[in-house]
Amino acid sequence: MEEVWRPFSNPPYHGPMGSSGLPSGDVDTITFDELEKILDELEALQNGKVFSLARRLKPGLTLEDIRNPHDFPELEDNDWHYEDGTLTGIQSVIVAIRRIRNERQDRAGKTRTDAT
Repeated sequence: MEEVWRPFSNPPYHGPMGSSGLPSGDVDTITFDELEKILDELEALQNGKVFSLARRLKPGLTLEDIRNPHDFPELEDNDWHYEDGTLTGIQSVIVAIRRIRNERQDRAGKTRTDAT
């Protein structure tokens, strides 16, 4: 049975899963896979916002360019820094969730998911 993420509780929920993929009858529980999927979608959306805003500020920028914003004075924009900071926060949460999952899998002797 797949381990699930339940904030503020121990041990993890191991009950039946409903047809929606969420645990049946328990709206406070979500699997690590579901959480990771949601976070990956948020990261992709936010990455698109950061890239789109950067290209509005300086047309022609590439994804590689925005990884080095200090090279482009046009990116000294408060709105761009806010969106980029939000992306960094989402990425930090992804790494933290993967770390928690890997620690639990290590304790259970299961195969890990890379926290990259």
